[in-house]
Amino acid sequence: MLRLLFAFLAIGFSLFLASCNTLSKEECVAADWRVIGESDGAAGYEPQERFAAHAKSCERVKIVPDQTIWYQGYQAGLVRYCTPMSGLMHGQAGHGYSNVCPPETAPGFLRGYTLGNRQNSQQSRLSSLQSDYGSKEAEIDDLSRKLKDAPDADRRDIRRRMDDLEDDMRRIRREQRDVQDELDDTSAEVQWFQQNPNAAPPAMPGY
Repeated sequence: MLRLLFAFLAIGFSLFLASCNTLSKEECVAADWRVIGESDGAAGYEPQERFAAHAKSCERVKIVPDQTIWYQGYQAGLVRYCTPMSGLMHGQAGHGYSNVCPPETAPGFLRGYTLGNRQNSQQSRLSSLQSDYGSKEAEIDDLSRKLKDAPDADRRDIRRRMDDLEDDMRRIRREQRDVQDELDDTSAEVQWFQQNPNAAPPAMPGY
């Protein structure tokens, strides 16, 4: 039994180590470091951390990555990453930003990223509110069933809890409306941005 347990632990640890490696042994052996660098740049990885992770992965097969060739590819990939539309896409996906874009392209990327990130946050907030509302609604349904058979001594507490839940649900509905309004405004901005990614944002009414 212990042998079987140790075997499972060993397999699990091996899988964990494999998941920490950025490249497999076979990829290290066959690596085209320019292509790998370009892929890393296009994904917006922080260069020093990413290259160090590759070097660590390839230590297993005693291969030293070519940092010069890798970095040439990384710079080419960064050109694709540091665009306004790429910023929007990564912001919408909730990705982090590692401050990798150069001064000449960072402003455009960050305009898109900030807008996409705001949309992602509002969508996440709306989803969280909907989940919270559903949980409270389910609890009220459960309490309603319990109320039918509850002794008189417990009925007041159950009704009080149901009243509290209904208050919470009214508050959630109000917040849902507010967040939905904000999301609608942001979605309109996103639509405009997608059509005009390199233009300055229009002046908002009332500002």
